[in-house]
Amino acid sequence: MNIRTRAAVAAGRFVSWGLRNVAHRNASQLPGRVALSLDSQAIAGLSTKLIEGSIVVCGTNGKTTTNNVLAASVEATGKRVLCNRAGANMAAGVTAALLPGTTAHWAVLEADELSTVHILPQLKPTYLVLLNLFRDQLDRAGEIDHIQDVLVQALVSSPQTILIACGDDPLSMGVALRAQQSGVRVCTFGIGEDLHLPQDRVPEAKFCQVCGEELHYIYRSYAQLGKFACPHGDFARPELDFVATNVHTDRNGISFTVTVPTGTSYDLHANFGGIYMVYNLIAAYAAASFAGVNAATFQKTLDEYHPQNGRLQRFMVQSREVTLNLAKNPTGFNQNLSLLAADERSKHVFIAINDNFNDGKDISWIWDVDFERLAQAHCVNVYCSGLRAHDIQVRLKYAGIQAHVVSNVQEFMDGITSSALDQPAYVLTNYSALWPAKAELESMGEHI
Repeated sequence: MNIRTRAAVAAGRFVSWGLRNVAHRNASQLPGRVALSLDSQAIAGLSTKLIEGSIVVCGTNGKTTTNNVLAASVEATGKRVLCNRAGANMAAGVTAALLPGTTAHWAVLEADELSTVHILPQLKPTYLVLLNLFRDQLDRAGEIDHIQDVLVQALVSSPQTILIACGDDPLSMGVALRAQQSGVRVCTFGIGEDLHLPQDRVPEAKFCQVCGEELHYIYRSYAQLGKFACPHGDFARPELDFVATNVHTDRNGISFTVTVPTGTSYDLHANFGGIYMVYNLIAAYAAASFAGVNAATFQKTLDEYHPQNGRLQRFMVQSREVTLNLAKNPTGFNQNLSLLAADERSKHVFIAINDNFNDGKDISWIWDVDFERLAQAHCVNVYCSGLRAHDIQVRLKYAGIQAHVVSNVQEFMDGITSSALDQPAYVLTNYSALWPAKAELESMGEHI
């Protein structure tokens, strides 16, 4: 590190110490902002302390869980890992995650897709994991082709980075195709069988990334993910390097067999998730294996992993099982509704939608969510909350569901007190509503 970077790092560490030990506050972003304000190339300087390399995880849905499982599995091998576990995924959050210590074996970092163009040129990661691309916060991020352009630009700036991309997602493979043309190496993952699942009413993407012709699908797993091909032969799902088969999901979790590039197969299972989580865990396992994690260690990590960040986090409140999860765009919401449908018990549902800056001010996307699925999901009561509670209530009305508006999770839980305790509750929120809901549930009950 040069003198300027050393000064920036020292200042960032001092702010981090003050926040944690004096103010008793989160230090996931501000220390990074301070460091970058003093040296815009602080990430490059901090990257020199990584002994073996770095892995960046990005994609519309699933970044935080995938990143944290991956980091935990690498740590389980005895390696020191730097990680932004709280999900601070822009340049400041990445910088803050890199501040501690003088050396580390690996950095495993979640990155916002639009921030990769600022992070990759400096960090030069060993691997970039691209989970998926869906419409999300269009007023902030723009259309998906803009996000693709940014990701390609980021990869071209770091040509030694190996892209680990979802081969089932034509939008991710559009990025991979363009990156390959610039010399970037690509490894793919996906599901290698038809799961015969109901399809989303509004698919995210259905056109060839080369010629624009409508893609033909042999099968879809969800949204636009599946086995696809352009009828003109311009574009198709590649031969997958890491492929999942024997996929089974229910309310108790998921299990599948993953076959790796050598042809060897391993059985993996987790007590959380859904079809989308199968993709997340294949991606995490692929990256982990490249970092020296074997299948037994990865499985042990899954056995011991308990979500603590509001993503599929479970609580026991007033002797009732409550599941909290993030749902911030049509595809994410539809996958949450699939989880509810897989739980055959009668249940209560709380939906909170805000339109703060970090959520996106435009919430017209709620009309692309298949809320009609709730009508077949054995829901006893559905409640709405958040700044746009009445918008959700109207959308649910058109789905044939009568929903009640409440102020918060506490009022929701009070409203279902008289219901049978074997009826679980599901709390689904978009981003800015997640942390208040998590805090309320923690104050009322305990993690399970």
